[in-house]
Amino acid sequence: MRITIIGSGNVATHLAAAFKNAGHRIAQVYSRDMHNASLLAYHVGAEAIDDLDQINPETDIFIISVKDDVIKSIAEALTKHGKLIVHTSGATDLQAISAFTNNAGVFYPLQTLSKNKEVDFFTVPLCIEGADDNITRQLVELAQTVSNNVYRVNSEQRKILHLAAVFACNFPNYLYNIAQQLLAEHDMGFEMLRPLILETAQKVQTHLPAEVQTGPAVRNDENTMAAHLQMLNNEPDLKAIYSLLSQEIIKNNNAGHGHG
Repeated sequence: MRITIIGSGNVATHLAAAFKNAGHRIAQVYSRDMHNASLLAYHVGAEAIDDLDQINPETDIFIISVKDDVIKSIAEALTKHGKLIVHTSGATDLQAISAFTNNAGVFYPLQTLSKNKEVDFFTVPLCIEGADDNITRQLVELAQTVSNNVYRVNSEQRKILHLAAVFACNFPNYLYNIAQQLLAEHDMGFEMLRPLILETAQKVQTHLPAEVQTGPAVRNDENTMAAHLQMLNNEPDLKAIYSLLSQEIIKNNNAGHGHG
């Protein structure tokens, strides 16, 4: 398939590489920054452009992988070419494209991606939505050439999935940052926690989270929790976070969703 990538960020970079490795042809890479467009285009053997007027209509699909707030304007500009247009956003409705064309879809990779870190794309869940059954089938077939985890997910489901991903990925990473700062304040390094973090992540690969919850809250160890809160007296925001999370763990456990 001939693919045009609109964007040059983390998702665009990994998608373009995966498509190229699967034997697809990347026709063009567009970015407002010509340097970024050229860098990605070089790696995938494509033409780099920084102006949508330079779009070559000889393509099968436009994949828009840019910030959510510019998806609509780019989709509107591309509709004149009469080709399939998809976006890669978890939080954006299909309607952002289908408002301008029926030839619309979503190709959302559910993974945290960084340009400088390789990922086995065949393990990445790809969430597919098409404006009709034919488009959906076409996108599923395309997705299956680069991933072994392909799901049909509608816009409402995808918004919940994106919300769940924030709880599962972004919030824990922020909590890691809090832990790192607490350690640094007492001359200890974050590397001490890495094995613990890895073990916790590995447990939920084979169990539901509630089944493997540990810590003072799930044991209802009031003395330890009180001591922790005392240590956070000078950090009222962290104290509030600790209290809220502990209360929710206790509540969840008492409701029978976990075990002590």
